[in-house]
Amino acid sequence: MVGRDSAFFWEGTAAGELRIQKCNGCGSLRFPPGPSCPACHSFDQTYVVAAGTGTVFSYVVHRHPPVPGKELPIVIALIDLDEGVRMVGEVADVAADEIEIGMRLRVGFSRIDDDLTLPTWRKA
Repeated sequence: MVGRDSAFFWEGTAAGELRIQKCNGCGSLRFPPGPSCPACHSFDQTYVVAAGTGTVFSYVVHRHPPVPGKELPIVIALIDLDEGVRMVGEVADVAADEIEIGMRLRVGFSRIDDDLTLPTWRKA
């Protein structure tokens, strides 16, 4: 899961920051991170810290199969971040029948273990 191109992202979640890859060549933002910019092909990459807010673009409600350590159903959304990139994430504290396209969300962070902290989204 953690690789050379995504280490900055996971270091950010552990620090309570939502980091987005930014190209130093043309300024494009991208998620998920990768080795080179799809716009200008530069390998010179950095990151910006996102505001941590966005809007539900689409979602699914996971009802089966069971997921170890999770209570079903689980709401998973595709979120349009205010910075202009999309990210997939779990939406906590929003019932399956309450989630809707266009809902505003704010990121939080769930520490899974010593090596993994995941961004988790909540109603803004």
